[in-house]
Amino acid sequence: MNTMNRTLASLMLASAGLLAALPAHAQAPLKVEGAWIRATVPGQGGTGGFMTITASEPFSLVGVASPVAGVGEVHEMKMEGDVMKMRAMPALELPAGKAVELKPGGYHLMLMELKAPLKVDTQVPVTLRLRDAKGQVRTMDLTIPVAAKAPAGAAAGAVHKH
Repeated sequence: MNTMNRTLASLMLASAGLLAALPAHAQAPLKVEGAWIRATVPGQGGTGGFMTITASEPFSLVGVASPVAGVGEVHEMKMEGDVMKMRAMPALELPAGKAVELKPGGYHLMLMELKAPLKVDTQVPVTLRLRDAKGQVRTMDLTIPVAAKAPAGAAAGAVHKH
């Protein structure tokens, strides 16, 4: 079974587990596609995580955590005048039914205080913290592949949900 087929099989199995926990009329609250985390070199303290998230109901992405990093944040990069600036965001709105892209040079996950280099073709566990419209905080666990650059055909890559 090639890597793509294993990834799809894992995603389908994980999705089946997530859907089994929901009422029959409900759908998974988030669809995550094309997830990847940029590989690092020894001594590098931080890196970015990228994906496309589509929520089935309004959510705010309010946090991120991973055992590979001491600090996880949701960040935004944008031009201010002639200078590209990056800043942490307290929340990133995920409107119902609208794909929100986390990509290099824009919104992204930032993993800092890395405990070891992140090597290509490994996987990183990541937990997204989400606040729903009622103010309740939920979490979503992902396993995201590490790549040197966006894999072909995505923002990009594969994701496994736990």
